[in-house]
Amino acid sequence: MTAHLIVTDLDNTLLNAEHALDPLTIETFQALATRGHHLALASGRHFRDIAEFRRRLGVEAYILSTNGAHLYAPDDSLIAEQWVPAELVRELIRLPRDGEIRLNLYTGDDWLIDAPAPGLLALHQHTGFGYQVADLEAHDGSGVGKVLCIGDAKALAALEASIRDSFGTRLHLTYSMANSLEIMAEGVNKGAALDRLLARLDIPASRCLAFGDNLNDAEMLALAGHGFIMAGAHPDLALRVPQAERIGHHHQHGVAERLRDYFALDVASA
Repeated sequence: MTAHLIVTDLDNTLLNAEHALDPLTIETFQALATRGHHLALASGRHFRDIAEFRRRLGVEAYILSTNGAHLYAPDDSLIAEQWVPAELVRELIRLPRDGEIRLNLYTGDDWLIDAPAPGLLALHQHTGFGYQVADLEAHDGSGVGKVLCIGDAKALAALEASIRDSFGTRLHLTYSMANSLEIMAEGVNKGAALDRLLARLDIPASRCLAFGDNLNDAEMLALAGHGFIMAGAHPDLALRVPQAERIGHHHQHGVAERLRDYFALDVASA
């Protein structure tokens, strides 16, 4: 079979309700790797976070981390990256925001946050990668892949409007969850990173399958020849990518089931 590129988001897409990998998902990805297909994990999560899921999948896979700010090869070598300009990071840190909004910076090695946020622990309990509380006001703004604001949806909408008014198109804004406003450099998104990866592999978009559930997946799903939106996805995602196919729930291993069907894959005999 001709090699394809399979790229998938993690939370509410590949991972189950406990933010973990089901055995069927692991078996499916290992079978696809054995058949020579290329695999990639694309997430707003930090590279160190995503790499642990790749290890548990037991396959070679590219990593599009921090919503495409960084692109890594299966051997962890860096292919490309784009930082948020330091001066813009500093401006974002100083921008007035609701006191309940937690401000986060994703750097090359760390996840920094302005105050403890116990509610985030469950999301990352399976990888051991967590945040470090830091004085972000003292950060010089360099080496930041994304600025993440976590809080109430209405408060985030007001902050988003303020950022767009102040920065125009100098930043790329999106959401990974209703409570997570993601801010990257202009032009940074999963679709742009996927385009770079397809060119590197010399694979046409028509042989790419992409899976996602939220607004930060829109560009990736639009680029792929075969885009798949999870059941329960953000309602606006289907409006942005109307050609994408709706599939099952993430907690019912919807990605694995669709891949098994698409590639006529009998995991038990692979």
